[in-house]
Amino acid sequence: MKKSIIEVNQVTKRYGEILAVDKANLSIYKGEIFSLIGHNGAGKSTLFKMMLGLLQPSSGGIRIQGKTVNGKQFRQVKRHIGYLPENIVFYDHLSGLETLRFLGALKGADLDSCGLLLDKVGLLKAARRPVRGYSKGMRQRLGFAQALLGDPDLLFLDEPTTGLDPAGIREFYQFLNELKEQGVTIILSSHNLAQIQEQVDRIALMKLGHILTTGSVQELREQLDLPLHFQISLRSAAEDSLHHLLAEFSDCKTHITGKTISIHCNRKQKMPLLAALTTLDAVEDIAIQEPSLEDLFLGYVDESSPSQQTTAPN
Repeated sequence: MKKSIIEVNQVTKRYGEILAVDKANLSIYKGEIFSLIGHNGAGKSTLFKMMLGLLQPSSGGIRIQGKTVNGKQFRQVKRHIGYLPENIVFYDHLSGLETLRFLGALKGADLDSCGLLLDKVGLLKAARRPVRGYSKGMRQRLGFAQALLGDPDLLFLDEPTTGLDPAGIREFYQFLNELKEQGVTIILSSHNLAQIQEQVDRIALMKLGHILTTGSVQELREQLDLPLHFQISLRSAAEDSLHHLLAEFSDCKTHITGKTISIHCNRKQKMPLLAALTTLDAVEDIAIQEPSLEDLFLGYVDESSPSQQTTAPN
């Protein structure tokens, strides 16, 4: 049995007549990388802030490590939570090291760890430079370092790779996986769906304050059943053989250009079609492209009504 570290139960948040989050339900497990995705205004940041205790729900409840958020016992839980907001602001006249020591003192963290954290995020050489001279990517690295103060059990990261170059993004996710292996639970929000697709364990997809569905990328693919794309390369033209073979798959959409064949079919036809294609001597290579996370996101947003919420098997 997986152990839930965060339980969100029928949580609603209103700002006057504006419904930011509506009856959200979530279970987030210990040691997983969990992501909230959705368009601007979907309610991701509001739900983030309620889980952190920065906003009070209008109704419903949130428990983290068994403690009610905003309850008296939650103060101790908060000492083991790290948070990187989407737009983090520092005192520009302080150096990177001074910034971490200042924030570490507020959190009651071990100040001797500040230099090590700066080294981990690639800022050791800039540790004594004023933050006003930091690039956007360097500020983001410093923000990640401050979130790691105190060896948190839980990390909340809102758009964490903003300003990072491709090498920095790769290093960031490698570090996240190291933290995951140590049992740290990571909740992140990102607009870059292609970037997080292979990095997260499970996803909650939000639209207009509603959680439409939760599950792994593969579970969401199976729920929505979007078509698969086959790309076939031939050694020689074999149109007659292909037309005869594909006649059994009338629901598939096929486009043939010389020695390249593009086929779109539903998931149930994947293995029968693959088996049939491998019988052709002319086939040189077969590539299968699954629907991307962006495809899934657009599919759910287009097809799901705001009142629907589904959960993939866990």
